[in-house]
Amino acid sequence: MAVPWKTIGALVLVFAGAGGAWQLQDWRYGKQLAEQARQHTETLNQLTLAAATARQAEQDKRLALEQRLSASEQTHYKELSDAQKNQDRLRDRLATSDLRLSVLLDAGSAGGCSVPATTSAGSVVHGPVRAELDPAHAQRIIGVTNDGDRGLIALAACQEYAKEVSTPK
Repeated sequence: MAVPWKTIGALVLVFAGAGGAWQLQDWRYGKQLAEQARQHTETLNQLTLAAATARQAEQDKRLALEQRLSASEQTHYKELSDAQKNQDRLRDRLATSDLRLSVLLDAGSAGGCSVPATTSAGSVVHGPVRAELDPAHAQRIIGVTNDGDRGLIALAACQEYAKEVSTPK
């Protein structure tokens, strides 16, 4: 049997062409895949940088808020401390009789009793009718006003905190 060399040659050429085309496709797709991988890596790097920048910005905002809250807390603590010192001084002055508390009475509410009005040092003109409070009652009144002052200062601190935390900066 005779070997058809033309057929074998044609088959060899077809297989060689197919192998060459396969190799050409491999190079072309390999180049596309390498370009795609490079773009993917570049995109991931950009996303990482953007995330790091955003995280740093949020940390800066948080630090600024913490500093503002710390300053606000110090201010309110100073106000509370000053109010406490003033209350202590007032309480001491009441205890040593250096200061007396009195209340202004309505002329009609005295019920016919004549309560002497306090006069200034160089005057004999009677002022409005006043009644002097017992020192123990005055101490209790100072205690109540002290509690009220503390409450108002604490309320102002809470309002400032809520305002700082809720206001976007």
